[in-house]
Amino acid sequence: LNSKVRVIVQGFGQVGAAAAKKIEKIGCKVVGVSDVSGGVFNPKGLSYDSLMAHLATNKTLQGYTEGDPLTNEALLEQECEILIPAAIERVIHEGNVKKLKCRILAEGANGPTTNEADAYLREHQGDIFVIPDILANAGGVIVSYFEWVQDLQNLFWKEKEINHRLWEMMSDGFERVYAVAQEDKVDMRTAALMMAIRKVSTAMLTRGLYP
Repeated sequence: LNSKVRVIVQGFGQVGAAAAKKIEKIGCKVVGVSDVSGGVFNPKGLSYDSLMAHLATNKTLQGYTEGDPLTNEALLEQECEILIPAAIERVIHEGNVKKLKCRILAEGANGPTTNEADAYLREHQGDIFVIPDILANAGGVIVSYFEWVQDLQNLFWKEKEINHRLWEMMSDGFERVYAVAQEDKVDMRTAALMMAIRKVSTAMLTRGLYP
């Protein structure tokens, strides 16, 4: 089943490249990637190692020959199961949101979807499932929290343990947000914000308000 899942990653930087590596590892097919120089698309799949080798030599994806060159804008509109905008904000907007051909939109960047596009996606929730940025790209903040915990307690966790703890927290977070979305009949972004506000308010009530 995984091999039939086609993924496009717009932005092949720190976030996008890591996502592409993980996606390939679990058996999904990365069919498109891009950086500041433009994108490359191959419906048969792209090799993460090959892409990284090209970047190591050329610094950008420009000139990569194992796929067809596309603009960043055109890449977003290619057919896939999962689309990951992992570059800059506001790349999904009123002008292209109706042209998206993905089933899942996983926001790797901060604010990649404008308010107008988000309103359209909310109205058509059955078409595209959105994993909002506050949830999808929370891993970096979580690992920073792990570092803080280790510093406080003089702990030294190995990378494998960090990844295991991160997977557990991200999976648990997704499941709880999805449960709120289903229970309150709201979209995932609203559900994530609702849950965040509830957690903050509960913590403030528990600790008490300080001047």
